[in-house]
Amino acid sequence: MKASILLENGRKFEGVWRGATDVEVTGEIVFNTSMTGYQEILTDPSYAGQIVTMTYPEIGNYGTNPTDVESTKTHCRGLIVRELSEISSNFTAANTLEEYLLNNNLACMSEVDTRALTRQLRETGAMKGTFLREGEDESQAIERIKGFDYEGVDHSAMVSGLQNPFGYAYEEGRRKIGVIDFGIKSNILRIISSFANCYIYKIENFPMEEIHTFDGFFLSNGPGDPEAVVGAKETIQKILDQNKPTFGICLGHQLLCLTLGAETFKLKFGHHGANHPVKNHITTQVEISSQNHGFAVKSGSFPEDLQVLETHTNLNDGSLAGIMLKDRPVYSIQYHPEAAPGPNDSQYLFNKFKEDLGL
Repeated sequence: MKASILLENGRKFEGVWRGATDVEVTGEIVFNTSMTGYQEILTDPSYAGQIVTMTYPEIGNYGTNPTDVESTKTHCRGLIVRELSEISSNFTAANTLEEYLLNNNLACMSEVDTRALTRQLRETGAMKGTFLREGEDESQAIERIKGFDYEGVDHSAMVSGLQNPFGYAYEEGRRKIGVIDFGIKSNILRIISSFANCYIYKIENFPMEEIHTFDGFFLSNGPGDPEAVVGAKETIQKILDQNKPTFGICLGHQLLCLTLGAETFKLKFGHHGANHPVKNHITTQVEISSQNHGFAVKSGSFPEDLQVLETHTNLNDGSLAGIMLKDRPVYSIQYHPEAAPGPNDSQYLFNKFKEDLGL
């Protein structure tokens, strides 16, 4: 059915409502520049509270399957595309993308001028918006937008604790990793569990009385504003006091940096895509990375007496993309080295974590 997208500045984009039609769709609208990986994007907990616009014009052409997921359910508020493919051309495909959307009660707006929408978001920044049915009273839609908050909300608390810890191998004699789940992706756990036992905890359930029994710690990705995550800095400080290998990704990176005394800020339109160049200042190499975050750590905001080395820089906008402590095996990065289906340039970071664990 015909419908439109209403932005908080009053601009409308016409389209066709696809997928689930009995849901209200309101959230922060962002754009993603990936050409593939739409199923991983839909199931990435880091998109909680957001509506994702795909900049690539045709989405859904290789269908969906039961395995290409990053968690047990979809997390974004809705999907916006130029063209939603009617067919699936891939030997792994079990359903079309629209069937997948219907099965997961997720709405999509197709036939949208996504190029114009992306230009709007680049000019004004990520904006709140809502799906508007044909004939619907716009005043109600405006109230939905006004009633939605993204900044200052602990979205991580809504999506952590969804992973099944029993789905990963536990073997005698392996290193024990305390994983703080802020909305972790399954591919991260797949990689770490290949060389260590992962014990997964929501931040409020971390067993502080057992902290000394872990050989290392992992701070996961997750959605939203790092300043709004309740209890994170207190727990991370106790982890740092253990002087054991600690690795953070995305939101975990931001929370680690906040604990160390740095500042975070909201990016204009965020980094969402699989083609972001990052320079590693230690090796001088440039990595192509997968990224998904709306906030970043302010470069140079660490206390002067702290032994922090800023190791990575996003070459698109010069923002900080990685740090390490000089006196302890503690490091974090702002992007996703576990990216599936790719790129794979940054998977060496998991090897470093493995080596620091003595493996």
